Amino acid sequence: MMMTMEYHNPVLLKEAVDGLNINPQGVYVDVTFGGGGHSKEILKRLDGKGKLYAFDQDLDALENKIDDERFTLIHENFRYIKRFLRFHGVKQVDGILADFGVSSHQFDVAERGFSTRFEADLDMRMNQQNNLSAFHVVNEYEEEQLKQVFLQYGELRAAPAMARLIVEHRKTEPITTSEQLKKVLKKFLPPKHENKVLAQIYQAIRIEVNQEIEVLKEFLQQTPELLKKGARLSLISYHSLEDRLVKRFIRNGLFQGEPVRDMFGNFEVPFKKVSGLIVPSKEEIKKNNRARSAKLRIAERL
Repeated sequence: MMMTMEYHNPVLLKEAVDGLNINPQGVYVDVTFGGGGHSKEILKRLDGKGKLYAFDQDLDALENKIDDERFTLIHENFRYIKRFLRFHGVKQVDGILADFGVSSHQFDVAERGFSTRFEADLDMRMNQQNNLSAFHVVNEYEEEQLKQVFLQYGELRAAPAMARLIVEHRKTEPITTSEQLKKVLKKFLPPKHENKVLAQIYQAIRIEVNQEIEVLKEFLQQTPELLKKGARLSLISYHSLEDRLVKRFIRNGLFQGEPVRDMFGNFEVPFKKVSGLIVPSKEEIKKNNRARSAKLRIAERL
């Protein structure tokens, strides 16, 4: 598939790369390569001795590979970051950048099934070689599983009724397209808020299909070992589930609860927060509406 030039408009480009506090001779990782916007900006700030590794599981993203001897693109899910950096002889790095959003390209190619704007087969796989698709989730998950997906990942109050209706409908015929799914759930889509509720439904299914929360947790848990002392994490999230996990992990190295304190009441954490929460400017949101929900958090390895 040929790429268009508008594969992805990188969000918070300057702020995210500035957050890495780049050493021109350092080793960096962009774990969400996509259209290569953040990677290109990192490479501009490296000299001849610097090195950049990038990850992307989407075959389409490989078309955007940067021709630069300092650059290596790894076609894998970033949940395996430690394993594949080791494969390339890298044990520790000077900074890691991640943009957890779905790329503009994935939204704009109708047949990928990510967008509420197009009729498409239920797919939503970021890695199209994976077996689990939106079709599988909608048509094969038990009612309780579906309810939990809509509740946890879509934060939908009507989740129990939605799950029940889907299970009832598929007894007579499978739900194969986005348009069919809309028709089945029409009673839950008030005219004034149809797009908002649909976006929550799609988000929930997409997160489940791509195991996004599990992937994020696995990735974050590997970062303390991978980052040198003083190295930076620069992380862009787009919904509250992700941002909450990122915020908690930066604060105390855990996703829930509090770290164990010693007899003096002190506890060790792997990171310190750098600056406060960073969000896009009004000008950036005007140019790129998909940036509106982006939240950037930066942390430094202690």
